[in-house]
Amino acid sequence: MDRALFAAATGMAAQQRNLDVISNNLANADVAGFKGRSETFAVLAAPGEPGVGTVALGAHAVFTQGKLERSNGAFDVAIDGDGFFVLRRGREFAYTRDGEFSRSADGTLRNGAGWRLRGVRIPADALRVRVTGDGRIQVTSKGGTREIARISLAHFPAPEHLRSLDGTLFRETRASGHPRIAPPGGQHGPRLRFGMLERSNVSIIDAMMQILTAQRAYEANAKGVQAADEMLRIANNLQRG
Repeated sequence: MDRALFAAATGMAAQQRNLDVISNNLANADVAGFKGRSETFAVLAAPGEPGVGTVALGAHAVFTQGKLERSNGAFDVAIDGDGFFVLRRGREFAYTRDGEFSRSADGTLRNGAGWRLRGVRIPADALRVRVTGDGRIQVTSKGGTREIARISLAHFPAPEHLRSLDGTLFRETRASGHPRIAPPGGQHGPRLRFGMLERSNVSIIDAMMQILTAQRAYEANAKGVQAADEMLRIANNLQRG
């Protein structure tokens, strides 16, 4: 009975964590570049023994591509395919699929948190900016059109092991491996879509169904706790009698 109580209690704790992850996904379903997370679990068991409970292994980001939509931002750009934009703030580096950038006073392109897009600075005399599919940045000024930089993307051997900072920004880890930096393009490589943004990859309908499933599993485990507690109470009364 103690084992049954423990199994049900760990199941409740696991489903609570699962609900927290799904709820966070749902809350960020409209955030550009947001990547939903998925909680993973395993059976808790001793060697040679049947399962006695559930243990949470942690959540990891799911990097399926979101829908690309036309945007109103003058410097917005989306990645069509694999890869991440390389961002820098001081000596720190981060990686993102969110291409919602704005031009700062020094000409750099920055996201809402102040991270700047690596290797890009728009000159003060630029009247028009264009980004080609292979990452080349072309600016038009009174003197004509010229290429000023080329955006490179980061590719990781195991992106699912990147550490999430806020759902759109990620950091390299030992498990993710070191990034390979390369420009987009090529026969089978990713392309950049200027004037577009990648939306969140969270499906509201799927998230709602996942919440219902997790709630039912939580309720089933709660009934298991109640049943085990009642059996313990009956056993105690029998011993006293």
